[in-house]
Amino acid sequence: MRILILAATLALAAPPVSLAQTGPSPSAPPSPAIRAMAAGYKALTVCSALKNAEAAGGTRTLESIEANELTGIYPELDPLVRVMPVEVSAAGASVAWDDLMPPRQAQWAPGRGCAILPVGWRGEAVAETPPPVRPDPGFVVGTPSDPAAVAAVIERAFAGGYGAGSDTTAIVILQDDRLVAEAYAPGFGPDTPQRTWSVAKSLAGTVIGAALHRHGIDVNAPAAIADWGRPGDPRAAITLDQLMRMASGLTSDTAGNRTDALYFGGVGVDEQVTTWPMIAPPGSRFRYANNDILLAVLAIAPTFSDHPPGALFERLGMYDTWAETDWRGNYMLSSQVWSTARDLARFGRLYLNDGMVDGERILPEGWRDYVSRPSGPQPQGAQGYGATFWLFNRSEAIPPDAISANGNRGQYVVVVPSRGIVLVRRGEDPAGSPFDPVAFTREALAALD
Repeated sequence: MRILILAATLALAAPPVSLAQTGPSPSAPPSPAIRAMAAGYKALTVCSALKNAEAAGGTRTLESIEANELTGIYPELDPLVRVMPVEVSAAGASVAWDDLMPPRQAQWAPGRGCAILPVGWRGEAVAETPPPVRPDPGFVVGTPSDPAAVAAVIERAFAGGYGAGSDTTAIVILQDDRLVAEAYAPGFGPDTPQRTWSVAKSLAGTVIGAALHRHGIDVNAPAAIADWGRPGDPRAAITLDQLMRMASGLTSDTAGNRTDALYFGGVGVDEQVTTWPMIAPPGSRFRYANNDILLAVLAIAPTFSDHPPGALFERLGMYDTWAETDWRGNYMLSSQVWSTARDLARFGRLYLNDGMVDGERILPEGWRDYVSRPSGPQPQGAQGYGATFWLFNRSEAIPPDAISANGNRGQYVVVVPSRGIVLVRRGEDPAGSPFDPVAFTREALAALD
């Protein structure tokens, strides 16, 4: 791992490899459903990690993916994923899981990344020619006032100092629109896309904001979900704003609303997310749920024919970012986006500049204030919630205008407009070994002061 500060490097020892969390040995063999899900998890992860890195001009090895992305995952899948063999081809990746059933397959498509296919799907193959690799737009390199203090914070992050057992893979810091620090773990670099997990929810909020700016959609109007159009359906009253604030009132089976059937099972977004019943009045409770963001994106999907998410990412200079879809072509912007640390810094820079890029307004005027406003019911814990962004309004020594995009396994993009700072931390933290973004943010800001 190296830290780049002032275009110089400070060599540090590589962090130890984290051990997988396997949980207790099951008393019975895993069910076919669990085996199929584990195979889908591995096929999609390997496909996305390998093929998106190739499209970005980088390389990944299967050994690196197994040691990072496939280590310490969901306990019921972990022991299966570790032993299931994977086959990689020009079209994607496949994993066998049952002697009587076809393997789980993930298929790569130019500009779209990988999609997990339903079991036994025999649809048409997609083009296998990779897109041209575009040069990284780069950053102007700057100098922090105290390079040693910044290096110490970064070293602590890679050493597990903000969470025992956490696995930091990348850190990028912008200050006053300049790259002042950058560091990567072995096997990762500026051209290594990683899955954003729920950082994608904040990317979804940005895609929605851009669509609103172009089309004048009202966030306080009912979300345009066709399946809720039957007269008398109470879900027809749920607004786009309530979906973005995790306050729809819809059922979610678990905290966080794990949507494994969508992410790894091969079910389409439009087949499942519209089916959940209401169990609370819209706007009355906070319940963090993948479905709410999937529904919000589905509501604006008609705008994607002219302005797909990838076009917005390109406008921001995020050339190594892929918004993946399900096999039916529905964007899965609650989790399934792969992006480099540098591209996520460019994403944060959009909010530093209040939705402007090179003098052009991309987001509605006041959108940053809108996503930063803790309107409606709030979660418990260290951070409040706005509209697809987490807030630092409960944290001492952190400016109250700071917001963050948070994702599973330790993905964080922290934006502090009043300080002109963007902090990006990427990780592959094993289950049960979380990274502390509040402590990291507090100490990084102090070092940059």
